[in-house]
This record gives sequence, structure tokens and C-alpha cells, in this order.
Amino acid sequence: MNGKTILVTGGAGYVGSHTCKALAQAGYTPVTYDSLIRGHRELVKWGPLEIGDICDAAAIAAVIKKYKPSAVMHFAALTVVGESVEQPEMYQRTNAGGTTALVQAMLEHDIGTIVVSGTCAVYGIPRITPITEDTLIAPINPYGHSKLMMERIVADAGAASNGSWVIFRYFNAAGADPDGETGEWHEPETHLIPNILRAAAGIGAPLQVFGDDYPTPDGTCVRDYIHVCDIARAHVAALDYLESHPGGNIFNLGSEAGYSVREVIDTARRVTGKPIPVTVEPRRPGDSAVLVADASRVKKALGWRPQATLEQQVDDAWRWVLKSGY
Repeated sequence: MNGKTILVTGGAGYVGSHTCKALAQAGYTPVTYDSLIRGHRELVKWGPLEIGDICDAAAIAAVIKKYKPSAVMHFAALTVVGESVEQPEMYQRTNAGGTTALVQAMLEHDIGTIVVSGTCAVYGIPRITPITEDTLIAPINPYGHSKLMMERIVADAGAASNGSWVIFRYFNAAGADPDGETGEWHEPETHLIPNILRAAAGIGAPLQVFGDDYPTPDGTCVRDYIHVCDIARAHVAALDYLESHPGGNIFNLGSEAGYSVREVIDTARRVTGKPIPVTVEPRRPGDSAVLVADASRVKKALGWRPQATLEQQVDDAWRWVLKSGY
């Protein structure tokens, strides 16, 4: 597909903007479709920007008609778990309804290829780790429910139209573009690594650690962190894969390594050379002790491997925080 145009919904966001850069480097032209409600115009640097609501099928269809993309990458979604509990209808409308509108526009214009930004939140609190794609699906919050609905909408439409799709279930996306051209910019920020680094830089509150009595080596939760640029590379590889492997696919994206909250804090102290103020708070409802991916399926299918270490993820993110103030 080199040289062709790819429609990127949510391309002004964190993972979307990094993927737009990776697409451009691979010879594609990414066209970003974003409402800019949570995305940022400043992060759209590698192709045109079209501003629109993901729930507006007519607006999406107009953009498709204008640019004639060969495939779609779908990042546009709401992603804050706590907010989803407070406003579940907004998450259903945006994540599920927006995916329905997108699929409708694709079908109208005979676009049969889509790569979807999914989440490991569909697994809920698994009993066994590492987590494979065959692990029981049991989301425990409206965010996870809405992302599972997205998966089913894409899979059902693909089956009905003989389309081809990849759904990536991310674990913990982290890091930033090593060149400093884009990075993590959420308002408010809920992710661990940027909040650690904001505390280190003195532009954020002391880091809150939610629970230090889990059944893990140091009592804090263990998570699988994967560099956002590794995620972006996987999306580009998925386009090439679908050219010769039509049909539907679900892949975990993770590093297959688990790090505790305290280990991430210690890594950040080494990288930054800064003291990091920490407070320990009670556990949050629904937090699992350990979430680590089994990524063997995607490695075998796409020939993809995560490249960045945790230290590299923290270092890239630190340089972005210092440059951007986010």
C-alpha cells in the first residue's frame, strides 16, 4: 500500500499522532480526522487535518470522498476509566456510536480495510497472566464495555462485507517520539509515567500510588509498558499484513515484561536525577494486581517486536515533558 492515503481518526491524539508520523515515514499519506475536543492541532504534522465528529457519518463520508483513502486507522475514542463510570452514555455514544458511523461511511465507499485501537481493558481482571487473546473477555467498567462494543461492530461489519481488519489490544502505552515532535498530552493526565515525570519536573502534584498491599514483590501493581512508537510500528505492519492476509485478527500489543509502580518510579528517578514526591493512597476499585501481555501471536503474524526498554520509554517521555511542559 505504499504511497496511498490512510484515513486516521483521532490522529491528533497521543497514539494517533505517533502513528501518523510512522505512516509518513513508511511512504503513506495520513489524513487526520479529529474533533480536536481532546486532540491537539499542534500534533498534526504529517498530513492534512479534517475537523469533525466521529459520530457524524456524513462528515466522515465527505472526507473519504475527498481523499479516497485505501484504508482506515481508528483511534478516535474516549479513554478515561473514571470518567466512563460517571458518564457511561457518553462513552457508549462516542466509542460504539462513533465506530458505527465510521463503519457505515466505509461501507458506503467500499473501503474494506481497518486497523483499530483497542485495549486490554476488555479482559477486566484476569485470573491468569500473561494474558493471551483467548483469555476470558470480562470488562468491568463502561470504558471496557464500550471498547468491546467497538470490536464487535468492526468484526460484524467485516464478516458481512468480506472486509479485513486488525484490532490491537494495547497494554500500557508510554513514552514519546524520540525526536520530540509529538508526545503524551492529556488534560487531565491519568497515566502513570507522565504523572511521575510531571511530579519530577515540579509541574504536577506529588504522585499518588494507589495501594501498596497487593500480592506482588513490592506491594504495588505490576503493568506491561510498551513504547508508543512500537505501537505505531505495529499499525504500519498491520496494513502490510492485511494485503496478503485478508480477514479478521485480534492481537495483544505489549512488551511481555511486567514492572511494578515502584519500579517505574525508581526508573524515573534514575533517568531524571530528580526526587519524586509520592503519597500512598488506598487501592482503587477494579485494579488488578498484575496485567502482563502474551504478545506471541502478533510477533508470529506480523514479525513485529517491541524495541524500547522501560528506561527508553521514560527517557523519551521525560524529554517531551521538559520540552512541552505537559
